[in-house]
Amino acid sequence: MSDPSKGLTYADAGVDIDAGNDMVQEIKPLVRATRRPGADAEIGGFGGLFDLKAAGFVDPILVAANDGVGTKVKIAIESGIHDTVGIDLVAMCVNDLIVQGAEPLFFLDYYATGKLDPKAGAAVVKGIAEGCLQAGCALIGGETAEMPGLYAKGDYDLAGFAVGAAERGRLLPAGDIREGDQVFGLASSGVHSNGFSLVRRIVERTGLKWTDPAPFAPGKTLAEALLTPTRIYVKAILAVLKKANGVKALAHITGGGFPDNLPRVLPDGCGIHLNLSSIPVPPVFKWLAKAGGVAEAEMLRTFNCGVGMVVVVAPEKAAEVSQAFADVGETLLSLGVVTSAAQEPRVTYSESLAL
Repeated sequence: MSDPSKGLTYADAGVDIDAGNDMVQEIKPLVRATRRPGADAEIGGFGGLFDLKAAGFVDPILVAANDGVGTKVKIAIESGIHDTVGIDLVAMCVNDLIVQGAEPLFFLDYYATGKLDPKAGAAVVKGIAEGCLQAGCALIGGETAEMPGLYAKGDYDLAGFAVGAAERGRLLPAGDIREGDQVFGLASSGVHSNGFSLVRRIVERTGLKWTDPAPFAPGKTLAEALLTPTRIYVKAILAVLKKANGVKALAHITGGGFPDNLPRVLPDGCGIHLNLSSIPVPPVFKWLAKAGGVAEAEMLRTFNCGVGMVVVVAPEKAAEVSQAFADVGETLLSLGVVTSAAQEPRVTYSESLAL
């Protein structure tokens, strides 16, 4: 019990301002490394600045997105591997910008914890900075919130906020999506950042520890394999959009999988038919399905199953767009076709996943 005759301080309440300031100094070089035209990527002020004219825009439409990493952070916390979830945080936001045809410009993060661990916090920000570099956007600010009593010891949570821009008239999806358009996919790196509550439940059922060898990834621990960062598709897609005109829509396959995310980019009356046998299913999903006894329909609505981004292309432009992706090192997977769909379900399947 504290001495009632002694005045209390913020530190007595569990908030260490000095630790927060030390962390800011440690991450400043990481943040500066993300500078780009339009932003100097300096932190410490009350707000971050961005100059659209300096970034080369003439008549831009701004596009904003925010997201988190979900319970994937719990694996990072329990395993002590903190330097990759920041990449996930950026990915979840900027991939949502690029599907609108917008170039990510800047990013802000929110890091909340019960008791600040400057080393863990700096590792998280290192990942955020790396994600920003991969996406070509500047990290121009953020918030570190130390909230005693709100989080368990060692726990933290993350939220990210990204803003991008596209010239007027260049936004996606295009208004001319129609029956017969071709549907392609870009491979995922693994589970990405959705479905981890189910992933953790499956791991619990198996009795495996985070330090055990991953059954589906030789040479890695289970935590290392499951923490594989979400792919950031921004630079490849931006290059293709500048080079080819046939992309009509993009869909980021996140929570809800194919059945919930594909209709978000389709006009009324249209659906998509997918040939599931054309999806190269990564080993992690085969393991999850088997270890958890997860049915195919549940896999399709929970995970990306190997496809992190879907691309809808005019059929007469399919060869041109495929070559444009090949030129930036990406292989388009032929998945299916846009169909007429007057009623639910708007996403239909043939064949089966190779689980």
